[in-house]
Formats: sequence, C-alpha cells, structure tokens
Amino acid sequence: MATDDGTTRRTVVKTTGALAGLGIGAGCLGESGSSNEGSTYSVTMEPVGEVEFDGVPETWLPYTADYADMGVALGQGDGLVGIGQAHLYGTHYYDELPGVSVDASNLTELWDGATGQEVFYELDADVHLIDPNFMINRLGWSRDEVDEIADTVAPFIGNTIFSASYDWHDYDRYTLYEAFEKVAELFQERERYEAFATLHDEVIADLESRRPEESPSVAVLVPASEEPEEFYPYLIDEGTQSKHWTDLGVRDALGANDIEDAQAGGGTVDYETLLEIDPDVIAVRQQGQVTEEDFENGIVSFLRDHDVASELEAVRNDRVVYAGMTYQGPIIHLFQLERVTQGLFPDTFGDEDLFDRQAVSDIVAGNT
Repeated sequence: MATDDGTTRRTVVKTTGALAGLGIGAGCLGESGSSNEGSTYSVTMEPVGEVEFDGVPETWLPYTADYADMGVALGQGDGLVGIGQAHLYGTHYYDELPGVSVDASNLTELWDGATGQEVFYELDADVHLIDPNFMINRLGWSRDEVDEIADTVAPFIGNTIFSASYDWHDYDRYTLYEAFEKVAELFQERERYEAFATLHDEVIADLESRRPEESPSVAVLVPASEEPEEFYPYLIDEGTQSKHWTDLGVRDALGANDIEDAQAGGGTVDYETLLEIDPDVIAVRQQGQVTEEDFENGIVSFLRDHDVASELEAVRNDRVVYAGMTYQGPIIHLFQLERVTQGLFPDTFGDEDLFDRQAVSDIVAGNT
C-alpha cells in the first residue's frame, strides 16, 4: 500500500538471479527461505530473490488461480482482491467445503483484452503474488513497468509454476508444495501449510497403495471449438497443471510423439494425428464447472458420433475423461486428482471420496 511519500508499506525488495536487472536493490538471504526479526521478516523466492515485509500482508493480488487457491487454503480468502481471469479460477470446488467460499464474480479481473498498470494502482494490494517474468513475457510489460508497480504499490513475489514449457523460465521452478510453502512463509501460516502437506501425503500414499500398476498413455487436449475438429495439445510435464497426472504415474502420449505444447507455441492436432498416436486415454481439459453429465453429453457423445474420432482406441474403450482446469493450488488439486483417479480407474475407485472435505475445511478455518 503506497504512503504519502510514494514508498510502499511493505518496505524492502531485494533481488538476485534472473531479475537482478529490474532496478531494485541487490541482496539475498540465501536459500533459507525466511527469517524473522521482530515484526519484520523476509521471504526468498525465485526469480525475485529476497522480499522483506514489515508485517503480514492484509490484501493480496495473484494473477493465476494456483496462487489464489494457495492463499485461500491458508485462511487468507478475505484479503484476495483480484484475479487474472475469473473463469480460470475453480471456485466451484469450494462448494463442497463447509465454510469455504470465494465469489470470483466479485473479484476485479486483471485481464480485459490486456492488463495495464491502472488496475494495480486501483487495487492497491499489499503484495502481488505474481512472477514478474510472467508479466513481461506473457503480458507484454516492460521491466520499467514492473519496477514502477513494485516501487510505488507493492512488491511482486511468485514463480510461474503451472507450465514447464516456457523457454524464458530459466530459473528454479517450484513444485506445487514448494511454492505453497513460500506463500505460507509470506502469510506466516506454517501450521496450515504443514496440515495440508500431511493431508496431501496421506492421499498420495493411499492412492499409490491401491491404484492398478497400469501406466496408461494419456493425451491432454483442449478443444479448439465447441464441437472440435482440432485440439490444443498440453504435455504432461513438471508444471503443476500436470500434477494430478504425474501423481498417478501416467505416460504422456503427446510428448512421446514429439508434439509441441500449445503454451510453447505449438499448433493444434487433428483426429488423423491422434489416430497415429492412438493414446490409451484422451483427457479433455475444460475451464469452469463441468459436471459428469455435461462432459458426457458434450465431449464424449460428440467423439463417439464422429466418423474419425470414433475410431480412436480411447473412444472405443470408453476412456475419455475430464482433465480438469489449468490452475490448481492445494485445494483444487485434491478435487482434480480425485476426479481423474475415478476416471482412469473406475473399477478400483468408483465414486469414492479420496479425501475428507471436512478436514480441508478445518485446515482453512485454522481448526487443526
């Protein structure tokens, strides 16, 4: 929050590494993560480096919904003031969690054909949970524009974790829980983070103990139109958008056939290309709330009735599954992991809840 003299309430930003040229003072605490000195503490996160705070941020602004979900998981939902695009934030998942809700329609959207500096001044957040390299490389900002907002409004701290396909991301990329731990340091919410990490580990251990040894090949696709003749391909990689797939040990059918990820500039694939690959499973990614009925009556029925798509092994074997949404933090990941597990292994997991909804609500509420 800016003060009368133009400085920010969140006092010092120090950087190293890829963004040392942002024009913000140099220095770093090292890899220890955070340190506390009275009410002042620091968080170190690539690519910015060290960010020093004189108190826990009250209002905060992410661009992507993975970081929004992290903040909500840590009990900070009331301070969330905006989001890049509301329809990419899976707040409908919270409907199953007693006492947890976020109305995305009430959040200011940063994207309106473009993202300018004005909205950052209007929202006047205490911290921006955004990788500044994302602002530069994906949204077309200059380094000077990033510097200006960091200097006059609040610092940026974040790392683009959802995709591993960007060639400009040449610094450390965090796993979902590594990034979540950094956000927990920011909000001084270690206990909530540890409770989520424990729950996550228990869910993964349970899945690994019971899932079939089968390692199906999966093609993750985004329809290019409502009744698609082509799809945008998305590789199963180290990005957090793939975590629910890598948790299940599946094989990436697209990457194994040298298909380039759409986020890296790849084009579309058609049914003839898919027939050459012929994956065991077709996983269709759609944003927003997609019920089983919606998915069956839309995508699945269309593929079954299509002259070419109906020849695909995955379609013939009824192995077309919903792939989830792009951005997932710790809460949304649990829901998406559950649904793809049920879709891949219905004989083992059926409609079984793989995690305790009340336990998640209790962590968010601080009742652990």
